[in-house]
Amino acid sequence: MQEPKIWRPANSSSETAIPIGLLAGALAIQAAVLLAMGQPPICTCGAVKLWHGLASSPETSQHLTDWYTFSHVIHGVVFYWLLGWAVPRASPLQRFVLALALEVGWEVLENTPFIIERYRQSALAQGYVGDSVVNSLFDTLAMAAGYLLAWALPARTTIVIVVVMELGVLYAIRDNLMLNIVQLISPSEILSRWQSGR
Repeated sequence: MQEPKIWRPANSSSETAIPIGLLAGALAIQAAVLLAMGQPPICTCGAVKLWHGLASSPETSQHLTDWYTFSHVIHGVVFYWLLGWAVPRASPLQRFVLALALEVGWEVLENTPFIIERYRQSALAQGYVGDSVVNSLFDTLAMAAGYLLAWALPARTTIVIVVVMELGVLYAIRDNLMLNIVQLISPSEILSRWQSGR
């Protein structure tokens, strides 16, 4: 028997509104916490760009999207698969709530002084000061998009998309989700030199 899906055509507008309302509520909580932590609402440069493509710039993680947005799409895919394995009896909606909680939790943790300082040990993030609130919110939206992608597409297709994103970002900026995790857990000077082109 096929599992019901979160975004199937709903029988009522209230059914459709549940995941949208959950997402809006999570984003509101996330924004409030980040603002209370002192993160700027938008880039301190005073602009809000749809895309910022220079990875080593201090404006990275300050605008709506950048190269690291792809990592958050992959978060959504991983959460979909991981939660399907970890809590198979939970409904799709319950697993979506858990994915939102994981992503919002990470976005808050990512903007703590400890994690910011860990990121700064990487060559590409030496000027990193954390995310602007709008960037962080768009990261969570990217996770939701990745979750939806994994829900809607066959697993093999999703795997191909994830690999293409990881290799594409690696080629473009010498970084990706996997290298980001490695540098966060155990910063490597050799890897940092390679990322900076030295």
